[in-house]
Amino acid sequence: MPSERTEVQVRPGVEEDLDALTDIYNHYVRETPITFDTAAFTSEERRPWLLSHPEDGPHRLMVATDVNSQTILGYATSSAFRPKPAYATSVEVTIYLAPDAGGHGIGTLLYKSLFEALAKEDLHRAYAGIAQPNEASVRLHERFGFRHVGTYREVGRKFGRYWDVAWYEKEL
Repeated sequence: MPSERTEVQVRPGVEEDLDALTDIYNHYVRETPITFDTAAFTSEERRPWLLSHPEDGPHRLMVATDVNSQTILGYATSSAFRPKPAYATSVEVTIYLAPDAGGHGIGTLLYKSLFEALAKEDLHRAYAGIAQPNEASVRLHERFGFRHVGTYREVGRKFGRYWDVAWYEKEL
């Protein structure tokens, strides 16, 4: 668990991060309704996802690491919102933290870096879908100026029950 004195660096994700990023994501696949994926991934299965987030452009991957240990503490992405061309100036954003990294401001650092990078891009809106309940994610998104625009009720089924997804948007 990161201590209060952990020095955190945020940088673009690279191919060498793939195993750690896959491990973080798989925690949420196996243990939570935060993602609606239901089967864990291998690193090779996640490689196309990683490669779809270059170091520049509107689709980014930012990684937070502990400066001393180089342990990956979490990541934030901006991805295509929808595949049709008219959606090109909209992105969907998300954050995933290592299971023991929450509550230390790492999500804030990741989003700050991501939105600073996106400010240079031809983007109009960012969207975030938050499986409910998830008060920590709601607070983080509201802190960055997102506002609730609607909720899809019982849109996903995982762990034998249905989950709502609240949608938030932010002007870029």
